[in-house]
Amino acid sequence: MFWKFDLHTTSHIDTLLEKEDVTLTEVMDEEDVLQECKAQNHKLVDFLVRPQCMEDLVTYITQEPSDDVEEKIKYKYPNISCELLTSDVGQINDRLGEDESLLMKLYGFLQNESPLNPLLASFFSKVLSILIGRKPEQIVEFLRKREDFVDLMIKHIGTSAIMDLLLRMLTCIEPQQLRQDVLNWLNEEKVIQRLVDMVQPSQDEDRHSNASQSLCEIIRLSRDQMFQVQGCSEPDPLLATLEKQETVEQLLSNIFDKEKNDSAIVSVIQILLTLFETRRPAFEGHLEICPPGMNHPSFSVNQSILEAVRPRLKDFHQLLLEPPKKNIMKTTWGVLDPPVGNTRLNVVRLVASLLQTNTLIINMELINLNTLGVILDMYFKYIWNNFLHIQVEICTAMILAMPPAQSETPEINRDQDQEPVRESHLIKHLFQKCQFIQRILDAWSSNEKEQAEGGRRRGYMGHLTRIANSIVHNSDKGPNSAQIQQLISELSEDDKERWEAFTSGQLADTNKKNTVDLVNTHHIHSSSDDEGEFKDSGFHQDSSLQQAFSDYQMQQMTSNFIEQFGFNDEEFADQDDVVDIPFDRISDINFSLNTNESANIALFEACCKEKIHQFEDAGSDEEDIWDEKDVTFAPEAQRRPRSSGSTDSEESTDSEEEDVKRDPFEPNNGSSDDRMEVDTTEGDPKDPLRSNSPVAMETCELHPSPGGKAGGRSDAEETVTTETVTNGSMKETVSLTVDAKTETAVFKRVLKSYRYVQPIGGQTSAVYCFHVSH
Repeated sequence: MFWKFDLHTTSHIDTLLEKEDVTLTEVMDEEDVLQECKAQNHKLVDFLVRPQCMEDLVTYITQEPSDDVEEKIKYKYPNISCELLTSDVGQINDRLGEDESLLMKLYGFLQNESPLNPLLASFFSKVLSILIGRKPEQIVEFLRKREDFVDLMIKHIGTSAIMDLLLRMLTCIEPQQLRQDVLNWLNEEKVIQRLVDMVQPSQDEDRHSNASQSLCEIIRLSRDQMFQVQGCSEPDPLLATLEKQETVEQLLSNIFDKEKNDSAIVSVIQILLTLFETRRPAFEGHLEICPPGMNHPSFSVNQSILEAVRPRLKDFHQLLLEPPKKNIMKTTWGVLDPPVGNTRLNVVRLVASLLQTNTLIINMELINLNTLGVILDMYFKYIWNNFLHIQVEICTAMILAMPPAQSETPEINRDQDQEPVRESHLIKHLFQKCQFIQRILDAWSSNEKEQAEGGRRRGYMGHLTRIANSIVHNSDKGPNSAQIQQLISELSEDDKERWEAFTSGQLADTNKKNTVDLVNTHHIHSSSDDEGEFKDSGFHQDSSLQQAFSDYQMQQMTSNFIEQFGFNDEEFADQDDVVDIPFDRISDINFSLNTNESANIALFEACCKEKIHQFEDAGSDEEDIWDEKDVTFAPEAQRRPRSSGSTDSEESTDSEEEDVKRDPFEPNNGSSDDRMEVDTTEGDPKDPLRSNSPVAMETCELHPSPGGKAGGRSDAEETVTTETVTNGSMKETVSLTVDAKTETAVFKRVLKSYRYVQPIGGQTSAVYCFHVSH
């Protein structure tokens, strides 16, 4: 047993710390040192906060391990030291945060030359981050005294761990006033301008990426903070600096006034995309994140940003025509010369964001440059670039769905009695200058022709279908429906007929094919249809069991069905040991066998009374009242030996093969002696009648022909009635065999329980209850 053994595990650290000359490395070699430290083992914590141990721990995470150490365990002690220092134990935090000599030793890691060891940098960043969260006042005061702190952070911004530390200083300082002081301090140190200077072609790709990501996170964090802290009176100085026109102009100057560098261009565009994030619905179908009526700085684009970007639109347009040189790319589809490239893809994304601002000066500049036309050319040229296709689809959907810019001049509709409406210059440019409709029709026809010749379906066809549907939708309803209808009506007769045939034919057929029926892949009929189907199938008049089960299937599903349906504990016990099995469960099937014949009622009643008599006989202690045995009755005559040696199973099998039916209770013309035998032997569990079929009920009544033989017996006139219930792998049979010649009735049952109902109105009603397992 458990208690026979001492399972209490005692830490070896307690025993080890009792030694006077124990060293830090010996303690760190113990497997459970981290667990014991986080559990605040007093002996271990007191040992770790010793001045020499704390200094050694800081040394491990700030100095490069010796090259002589095996690579497998080279960073073992630095890793354990970092985990111990960041285990969030109050005594360790206090000692590290209040000891300036330890902080100086930790700070000295930033003074190393670039590039920093990325693993040690992660240890340093993790330790300093937890100190900023637990001791913000002390750490901020210490860092502000270091004049070169911001310079060193910018110097090592190419290391991701240092970038994370900078963002931690903006998010982990809880007191609002202290956080505002840190923001003002970093803004005075010109951290934004220094990060912007990192995004230029002369710097490496790591600095481009990390500096760009830092600026993007500063924008998002500052806007989120402004939205959450409604009562904050002071604006975020870092966000204000980033949104200044001079800052944006400096970003754009870094990439356009010097050599073209793909990494720098993409990084600057990422910053601009973050500045253009407005959290407003782009077009119909997008979720509205901004609450209705909300007019908050974080949900609008600063006009100074647009003013800085507008003069550089021609440079972005030129990037679409002449991107940074790319090598020829060979693909499974073919050769791309040149490929789309990350630069042009991000320029298209920038155009989509500019269109979302719906500003007149931006829209007119894009129209004058024909930027939309160039983007459409790229769409139809690069037929397999779905990253490009989705951006072009967003651009066209926004142009079609957005209302005209507020500064655009009103135009009069075709009907003079209608109100003046604003005309969208972008939609007019798209339909007339870019020949939007004609290009869609030509591309569709070209694709069908290519497919007819055995070619592949082009990769942009799915997006082209959605673009065409967007035109149809916005021409029917929307802020620009009148203008779109007018522009379509101004097409040439040939183009107009092609468009009408396309929308009513090919486009409609494609939409029908693309309509996915998630459920009704086959005809699904209701339960009422099933009920009618069952009722239409006629049951034999004597098939009472089948009819009863059909009624059971047809009962309505009610709210308490689940509660009634199931099993209780007694149902898993041996059925012979359970005498009070409930008969009123919904999973039981009750059915009645009714007969108008009365000749042999006495035989059946005598059988049941004999059974009941045994049950009520309290004085019989020597025999089991439920012991299965044959019961024989001879009420008037002497018992006669059975004329046949066949077993009950043989008789049951013979009876099932008969086709002629006869009522088992029909009076016989035999002798006056009536004899009834009841065979209560349980059926063999391996009986072939027990099958795995669903619950089914069969009723069979067999009669001999007037001059023939029944059941293979030439000298007997015999009637057999059989009732069968099949439930999963179990098949239960009830049979009554009446032999007119021997005046013998054999009642055989293979069932769980049965009960007998007294005659009512001259009829005998025998109710059999079968339990159906689900």
